[in-house]
Amino acid sequence: MILPAQIVRTTGEGLVVFVPASAAEQKFIQEHCTAPVIEFPDNRQVSRQQQCKAHVLLGYLAMWSGYTPLEVEKAITKEIFRQAKPSIVEDTFSLANCSMETARDYITYLIDLCLMNGVECGEPLWKMAEDLPKYTWACLMTHRCAVCGRKNELHHVDAVGSGRSRKEICHVGMRVLPLCREHHMEIHRIGRDSFLKRYILEPVRVDEAIAHEYKLKG
Repeated sequence: MILPAQIVRTTGEGLVVFVPASAAEQKFIQEHCTAPVIEFPDNRQVSRQQQCKAHVLLGYLAMWSGYTPLEVEKAITKEIFRQAKPSIVEDTFSLANCSMETARDYITYLIDLCLMNGVECGEPLWKMAEDLPKYTWACLMTHRCAVCGRKNELHHVDAVGSGRSRKEICHVGMRVLPLCREHHMEIHRIGRDSFLKRYILEPVRVDEAIAHEYKLKG
């Protein structure tokens, strides 16, 4: 559920936010949203870097789909994206003047398309990702290495510990990365911190969807 909110005031420790909600909405939130997350949209105008990223990704998708004209590929993906996110995307969505938030979500959507369809990209997708946790999650769900896009293995950033069987422990909440054999060996060779610094990646915590996808004990 997405509801508009207002910042009432600031305090020394944070912000006080008021969310207008009907009785039905309040009941739903109390029963089903025990830990709501507030997202603050970035309404600054799209940056030149974001525009370049989007057009590079559109070019890869256009070639993958049979050399579709770039403007046609852009129109198709923009319309599908706009319909998928009607509550946060401007009605007149344009890469020329949309918000940074919309551009970030659109780039994430284009990267998801590349991952789901195995689109060959000349540029590592992690370099173009605007939201690294979402990118890592998408790589996990499509079984692709977050570095190179090849078939992945599951790397546990949080060590399981000696004497514990991965088939028996609860994995939900543990941090993981999807890495191919080559990059899996590399992270063990150079260490976690050096690896994450080299590739600018962010691990994600195993949720129910990841646990189900990898048949991990929940």
